[in-house]
Amino acid sequence: MNDSDTAVEPVSVKPGLTEDVIAIIVGILLLAMCFTAAMVMGKPKVEGDQVTAITSPLKGWVDKPGGWKANPVESFVGTAEKPKTTWPGMLGAMLILGVFMTAIAPVMRPFAKPGAFIGGFLILFALAALSYLLAGQATIKNYNLEYALWALLVGLIIGNTIGKSAFGSMGEAAMRTELYIKTGLVLLGAEVLFSRLMELGMPGIMIAWVVTPIVLISTFWFGQRVLKMKSASLNMTISADMSVCGVSAAIATAAACNAKKEELSVAIGLSLCFTAAMMVVMPPLIEVMGLDQVVGGAWIGGTIDATGAVAVAGGLLGETALEVAATVKMIQNILIGVIAFGVAAYWTTRVETEGGEAPKIGLGEIWKRFPKFVLGFVAASIIASVLYASSDQGEMLVGATTSVTKGLRGWLFCLAFVCIGIDLNFRQLAHQFHGGKPLVLYVCGQTLNLILTLAMAYFAFKIVFPEAAGG
Repeated sequence: MNDSDTAVEPVSVKPGLTEDVIAIIVGILLLAMCFTAAMVMGKPKVEGDQVTAITSPLKGWVDKPGGWKANPVESFVGTAEKPKTTWPGMLGAMLILGVFMTAIAPVMRPFAKPGAFIGGFLILFALAALSYLLAGQATIKNYNLEYALWALLVGLIIGNTIGKSAFGSMGEAAMRTELYIKTGLVLLGAEVLFSRLMELGMPGIMIAWVVTPIVLISTFWFGQRVLKMKSASLNMTISADMSVCGVSAAIATAAACNAKKEELSVAIGLSLCFTAAMMVVMPPLIEVMGLDQVVGGAWIGGTIDATGAVAVAGGLLGETALEVAATVKMIQNILIGVIAFGVAAYWTTRVETEGGEAPKIGLGEIWKRFPKFVLGFVAASIIASVLYASSDQGEMLVGATTSVTKGLRGWLFCLAFVCIGIDLNFRQLAHQFHGGKPLVLYVCGQTLNLILTLAMAYFAFKIVFPEAAGG
């Protein structure tokens, strides 16, 4: 049998720009637009002889549905006691993101016709708005059931009833989960100042670069020696998916170890299921356990697979938790290329025993596997940090900029989780679990990951580097 028919093929050059490149371009352009608007047309707030804040002129153009009790209309116009008109900001967010994404649709990979893209985008935006609306209901809000959960549920209902195919070419054009998540994360970079990134560097490295390889190797060993999984490539793909950062790590590792396409699907399906569950469960669990936002955020960043879900779960705890969680996850993301390189080397020298030419391994392979949107996150962080320190008003200008980009980021994440739900079809996934061993492997590996990451987060932030948790 020729494995080349079923193995994940090496990345080849295709027309169009990758999602990583587009995410960097769109994210940086949005940040530039918001910063320019704040600098040129921002309204200063003066107290005495000093300017204490700057309000962006775009602030009112980016909003989401507000809270409501019995009448959903209150979400868009507020109440008689507390009038708050949100619908113009919703239309503004839709217009800003729609224009930027549609303009770049013709150079996406795969190509997307602007007409089909904007049609699908408007459908997704409406579903995202519905998710925000459901999350804003007073009783639901009291139970901390945030928009990400409702976005997943809305998507799951559609994905497991009418399915993605019901949207035709519009669905194929606009349902780009990774693009929305990665663009949102580039925007997030401006909220994580580089001075803080460096401050969290050493404890972040302890959590991400020490625990992650231990979990990866231990889980792979458990799958081979204890569970005795027939496919070593499936075992490795799941182990990397679970221990590093989900889909991106799974794709890179699957290519490095020549995993079959259906094995990659199993790993990604498991990742999506557990990401959804952990994203919802971990924030309230952290609060019940009495962990502070720094340790809780580090725990989230080191264990939840998807980077976007890390940001959402961290945000549910608070701004500090979001910052720590995103930083730890970004540090962990750097390992993707290194791990792909290591897996390719191990597979070549230890696992592959059949004849044939061994795959070439070098710096080019590492660069090919590396999630390049991380560079956009770092660039945004550096630019914001430089602007922050450049003048007396630098802090206020960065604050005015991020007050807008936070709203855009929220919409991008919401769009992404609607897409995740639509893509997750349980009926198609059920038959791929090969006697339950992949599920057992993932559960056992993630349990080890949760225990070791929490222990390391506490050790790093409370014992070794307590000053890094100082805010």
